[in-house]
Amino acid sequence: MQDLPPLPEPQLRDLPDWRYLLQEYYELYRFLPSGGSDRIRGHQRHVREALNRVLKANPFIRAQQPAQKPVTAHLKRALDEGRGDRMASMIRALESVQPDLSWQYGYEKVPKGLLESYAYAEVIGPSGPVVSEEIILGVVLFAPGCTYPAHAHRGITESYVCLSGAVSENHQGVYVPGSMIFNPPEHLHRITVGINEPALLAYAWMGARQDLVEQKMVFTRKRKDG
Repeated sequence: MQDLPPLPEPQLRDLPDWRYLLQEYYELYRFLPSGGSDRIRGHQRHVREALNRVLKANPFIRAQQPAQKPVTAHLKRALDEGRGDRMASMIRALESVQPDLSWQYGYEKVPKGLLESYAYAEVIGPSGPVVSEEIILGVVLFAPGCTYPAHAHRGITESYVCLSGAVSENHQGVYVPGSMIFNPPEHLHRITVGINEPALLAYAWMGARQDLVEQKMVFTRKRKDG
């Protein structure tokens, strides 16, 4: 019996749940306020423009092996908390693709304190599932009380949109659902999470293709006195 040829990879229009999720990202970056900041407004526009190009290109959806991490035990609570808030539409779109998300650490050596309290799932990027080399989008989940160590991104402009829970960056203000955190390239930032609830954030990375493909995050350790 002759072997059948492998099925072609599906494209974005073949899997409408992924397309709806991208549309929700677009709406986030369309309607969230910029606080009067030209830099943030420009970043929001660049994210929307990149998303428009992705939607029009109808890229392939590269199936990833679904993967869980210890922190995903908090995912149901994070989604439940976000469903009744202004982020409800985005939460529903995430729930539609949740079984296909691959939660990762993103580091060759994960700091011990993050093994149980952090993971991210990419939505768009060079390695998929929605394939693009000009933008990376995803979600990151933090357990209650998590401290994400200080780090920076070379050549990458980054933003977070809080979907549920509450976080602080560099101990300068508190971000709740509907808030945006903006980090320009090389900006050192440290995230802390409220002690009672997990936090779920959407993120966007914009930068040159090479920086997006080769990005490696390095945590910055405090110098010891003496």
